[in-house]
Amino acid sequence: MKARVHVTLKNGVLDPQGAAVRHSLGALGFDGVDRVRQGKIIELELTETDAAKAKAQVNDMCEKLLANTVIEDYTVEIL
Repeated sequence: MKARVHVTLKNGVLDPQGAAVRHSLGALGFDGVDRVRQGKIIELELTETDAAKAKAQVNDMCEKLLANTVIEDYTVEIL
């Protein structure tokens, strides 16, 4: 079973990488981009076959390692 985790900075947390991307897009002539927020996607291949158990397991992984829950939000998809 596969799982996909989307990790993004919480609203209100400064995103210097997103700001750099926004600036670079403007420099390349892509006007009209007001804000860029950058995140990460983590894909996991799991041996668990029960979707509910897999989601609980991945949520636990996020809380303990994959996301810094002080400044980041995450969502889990079971594929």
